[in-house]
Amino acid sequence: MNLKFIFYFAWYYGIKVIVRGPSYIIASLATPLTLLFVVYVLTKGELVQFAIVGGMITLIASIGLQSAGDATFMRLQLRIQEMYVASEVSPIDYMLSMTMSFLAFSIPGIIVYGFLGSYYHLYNFYTTLYMMFLIFILILSTSAISFIISSMVKHVRNIWGITSILSIIMTVIPPTFYPYTYLQGKLGTNGLIYLLSLSPATPAAVSAQIFFGLEPWNYAELMTMIVIMIVETAVYFSIAKYLTRWREK
Repeated sequence: MNLKFIFYFAWYYGIKVIVRGPSYIIASLATPLTLLFVVYVLTKGELVQFAIVGGMITLIASIGLQSAGDATFMRLQLRIQEMYVASEVSPIDYMLSMTMSFLAFSIPGIIVYGFLGSYYHLYNFYTTLYMMFLIFILILSTSAISFIISSMVKHVRNIWGITSILSIIMTVIPPTFYPYTYLQGKLGTNGLIYLLSLSPATPAAVSAQIFFGLEPWNYAELMTMIVIMIVETAVYFSIAKYLTRWREK
């Protein structure tokens, strides 16, 4: 693993982007903050804590999914992967460097939602550690999905619509801004929840609602969601590793 390459790439394509293009930060926060406002108004503040916890998850997951546009642009337009093929950079190095850059890009949004969570007394030592775990595993799994998608796209103009639609389906429809118990009993006991768990945002949101005390404590459900997150992250990352186009024909 080329840690030096991963660090420098994440610095240039993550931290430096925050300085060069602050408008992108505002754009990445627009949807989750808008949904937070809508939830607050419609529920008269009753579900605002759900929306704050879910907003953090939505922010990270949407940035990871929409990164497919960057991966596609670099592969098809800049042809940057062709340069890395001839170097010591491996596909894993490249994927991790992109993933870490997206995580770095998420820092302003993490700070905003961290402040909101603190204001509503959602964070203590343990919940903070658990949210850090969710952020890390979400950026890995959603970035892996973005690489899978980008490897299938043949023209860069097609990727923007795909990522926009996919981001909404995989971050807004799951129970990120509302209690997951609303879905219980649909398609059988927790059947709909497991179906929606194809999106990493679903098990992250369900486990967060339980761990943060927003829903009644359910150890079995919590551990099931954690296992789903870990397994699907490994699966998505493995698929991305072996299917991502590293050499263009």
